[in-house]
Amino acid sequence: MEENKKSVMIEDLTANPAPLGLLGFGLTTVLLNVHNAGLFPMNSMILAMGIAYGGIAQIMACAMEYKKGNTFGTVAFGSYGLFWWSFVLLLVLPQMKLAAAPDAMALASYLVMWGLFTLVMFIGTLKLGRGLQVIFGALAVLFFLLAIGEVTGNATISLIAGYEGIFTGFAAVYVGLAEVLNETYGRDIVPT
Repeated sequence: MEENKKSVMIEDLTANPAPLGLLGFGLTTVLLNVHNAGLFPMNSMILAMGIAYGGIAQIMACAMEYKKGNTFGTVAFGSYGLFWWSFVLLLVLPQMKLAAAPDAMALASYLVMWGLFTLVMFIGTLKLGRGLQVIFGALAVLFFLLAIGEVTGNATISLIAGYEGIFTGFAAVYVGLAEVLNETYGRDIVPT
């Protein structure tokens, strides 16, 4: 005897976590790179943004992407959220006399590893939207420019990296806000 089997469709009514992650990344990246461009010194505002909005908000977005089954979003937001925490710790631990500050080669190695990771993530964006391609492509370039600036001590390269980082951050802000507006209006009013 064969039983009558019914399939049940479960509708996902949870919010899209990507705008939170993109905005946490984007706003924090803009502010850090305004510093890198020489417009103001490193201060507690940047560190607080790195811990709270760059770090915690992206980790929250990571957990929400995980629940949605989005591996790319989980890895991206989790990794970059923890990047911000590690970056703040790189700056704060030496100030607290808990660890030595990294020398230029160590910091360049850190930045190159993040650049390589971002480059592979960029390859993943080739199956996603153009906005994400711009963000991840620009971010990979940013990490490599920052690494070159550290190794060479060339202030011009670091300055260029600062302005390139401002562009990268604003690209993420644009895509994050575009997703909010498109979902709010129920149609694509801003290209992503």
